[in-house]
Amino acid sequence: MAERDLAGEILERNGSGLAGGWWRIDKTQATIILCGFYLFFSLAGNIAATKVTYFGSLVMDAGFIYSLTFTWRDLIHKQLGERAALTTIWLAAGFNLIAAMYFQLVVLLPAQTDWASSGGQAAWAFLFGILDPSGQGWQSLFSLQMRIVLASILTALLAELIDTRVYRIWTQGKRRGWPQWTRVFASNAVSIPLDSLLFPVIAFTGIVGAEGLMQMVWTNIFVKAAITLLVFWTIYLVPERPIYQEG
Repeated sequence: MAERDLAGEILERNGSGLAGGWWRIDKTQATIILCGFYLFFSLAGNIAATKVTYFGSLVMDAGFIYSLTFTWRDLIHKQLGERAALTTIWLAAGFNLIAAMYFQLVVLLPAQTDWASSGGQAAWAFLFGILDPSGQGWQSLFSLQMRIVLASILTALLAELIDTRVYRIWTQGKRRGWPQWTRVFASNAVSIPLDSLLFPVIAFTGIVGAEGLMQMVWTNIFVKAAITLLVFWTIYLVPERPIYQEG
């Protein structure tokens, strides 16, 4: 027997729903809400990833909020369809690249003297400008933020597109009737390890040592898997049928 739409059942039992009753939204609003949160998780995660921190004694970047994009992509796919999910992935990649280029421009703008003497310009130059003016390594070409964005775009496009493919396969044929949480676990089981491996290597090679990179890979896998376990149930917050009113 196919799994019942848990969210829909609860809403029907209460006699109201997201598309009717006390909170009414149309398709445009639903799209803005779902895709807007995805873009926020992506942008915030890439900026936060400029800080390398610890999880216990293990090294990791602070952009762990980015891991929410994998489950949130599933919500977009479920409610708005595969094309909307793919469009959001590509849009997030474009926004991150444009933002990083804009930050590069901001670094080149003349700095107010007091702000610069307080360390503001040095901090911005480290994060968003040229790291190594001597010409040694990738740092001479890209800022830390630009490297992180390029790493994020490459890994996100690969991991998220694979995530989308696995999710689609999981919702076809006999698997269509399987519990919805299996979609999240199946797609994330492929995309999270791939993202966790490629991202640190591309973003932090030459900045973090080999041992630190290995720790980042395993820590990212663990943290992102833990976050998946904490938020997978959100797939049930969005029913199979539209949460919006047509027309």
